[in-house]
Amino acid sequence: MPNLKDQVVLVTGANRGQGKSIAKHLASLGAKVAIGARNFKDAEALSFEIGKSQSLPVQLDVTKEADWTAAVQSVIQAYKKIDILINNAGIFIKKPLLDTTVEDFQHLINVNQLGVFMGIKAVSPYMEKRQKGSIINNVSISSFAPINHSAAYAASKAAVSNLSKSAAIELGPKGIRVNSIHPGVIQTNMVSDSNLNVNEVTTIPLGRMGKSNDIAQVAAFLASEESAYCNGAEIVVDGGLTLGTNI
Repeated sequence: MPNLKDQVVLVTGANRGQGKSIAKHLASLGAKVAIGARNFKDAEALSFEIGKSQSLPVQLDVTKEADWTAAVQSVIQAYKKIDILINNAGIFIKKPLLDTTVEDFQHLINVNQLGVFMGIKAVSPYMEKRQKGSIINNVSISSFAPINHSAAYAASKAAVSNLSKSAAIELGPKGIRVNSIHPGVIQTNMVSDSNLNVNEVTTIPLGRMGKSNDIAQVAAFLASEESAYCNGAEIVVDGGLTLGTNI
């Protein structure tokens, strides 16, 4: 099991779904977790659940550069360092391409793509000073296997996939590893609210939807020294959904 004792991690979108599971799991492995959420009260609630001695709630709207600056400064002031960033915050819009508005597309870019870019920029100088850091981007299988009626979402995730690999090349010599996770259909409120057809689990070779903790365990691996030689890796966590047809 990965050991994250005294490691400092910032998780975005940590107030629900996969982000919440990641924050709680990493804390259980000994990490000090900064809980980033757009709604500060949500961050405070999870901090209370994890324990004040092991967590720090921070206001973080990932689309706002000022929020990124303030959040990272709060982490540095509290813990004197930042070891791990998990760019988890994201939104999903399911609409036919021709019904997708420019506003829809821009919103997806701002949250899913620009938010990750700003996060990498915000933490990297502090990691570079110590020649050590792990940045984990929670992407999606949609980056290479788009879901029908979600072209804008798929485009935003494909951009993050290539951003992750480019950052891995540039930041690797600075001691900073950049890796990504590609979840399949994970049982969260985002999936429930999106009208995805999640009943056809027979198309998933493992015969079930994923759980948030399935993603959290992979995040822990990439955060820890157990993945010390992983850089630019893409780990697919989809139960085999994208392997091919199941007929």
